[in-house]
Amino acid sequence: MLSPGFERDGFVIVPRVLDGSACAELASHIESANSRSGGTRQLLREAWCATLAAALPGQAPLSALIPSGHVAVQCTYFEKHAARNWLVPLHQDLAIPVAERVDGPALRGWSTKEGQLFVLPPAEVLAQLVALRLHVDGCGVEDGPLRVVPGSHRHGIASDEQAAAARGRDVACTLDAGDALVMRPLLLHASSKSTGHHRRRVLHFLFGPRALPHGLRWAHAA
Repeated sequence: MLSPGFERDGFVIVPRVLDGSACAELASHIESANSRSGGTRQLLREAWCATLAAALPGQAPLSALIPSGHVAVQCTYFEKHAARNWLVPLHQDLAIPVAERVDGPALRGWSTKEGQLFVLPPAEVLAQLVALRLHVDGCGVEDGPLRVVPGSHRHGIASDEQAAAARGRDVACTLDAGDALVMRPLLLHASSKSTGHHRRRVLHFLFGPRALPHGLRWAHAA
């Protein structure tokens, strides 16, 4: 049974998923795999990342947040610091990585990013997904933390008007190195620019059911 607080709010912070030595090892892997761009959507292709993704759902209390049978289908790397900085307005994560194009009235917004095909599926598909943001570094209020609108995932795909109305109700999620933010992709969230001098490195895992409707297949599943 999933955590009632997670289902109500659409997010929860889980402390100490990794200890300091594990964070240092993870940072070493990231430095070897990452390009100079400061981010990639393709880390799940790395063996170390696939191994970590397969292990995370079995950890307590993550096992109460990621449904049994869900598999990792994507890992995106984000790095933010004073010299590599950005802001993101309130939005939902609506695109999923799939193996091939399937035509159907419920599928829209086809796109290609880093050579990978993405689609915007219906809300009932997105509602089953769980994202886990694993922090390699601590993230304080000056480091461009994610800001989320509690409970906003329960209303399906938000219109621009609904997203605008939610401004001011967001809360900042500050974490220590090794902590994880587990959230529903339909949760409205935003990110401010960093105003500090620290690195904010995050692995953003996406977990979903092994099988998809509408004839879709995941591009990759670990």
